[in-house]
Amino acid sequence: MRERDIESYLRDQVKKAGGRAYKFESPGNDGVPDRLVIFPSNRIYFVELKAPGKQPRPLQLKKINELRELGCKADVIDSKEQVDNFIELVKSREI
Repeated sequence: MRERDIESYLRDQVKKAGGRAYKFESPGNDGVPDRLVIFPSNRIYFVELKAPGKQPRPLQLKKINELRELGCKADVIDSKEQVDNFIELVKSREI
């Protein structure tokens, strides 16, 4: 399975769950996560997508850690199963 297949699955599952998964690009800031995922009630997540078994590059890990230090939720997802787990976690946090 390719990264883009997982990314497409994430986008579709987020939409089904009532959210949006925007492609996130920040010129001049290499290493930012692939998607900015937003659900109702101000639930915002940064998601880095990888092909199964692939690891984020050191710069990507640095950016994820920077976001977490700022109090943001940032995750790495590398399978459809992890997408499903992510969606369930978000649903359990509904306000």
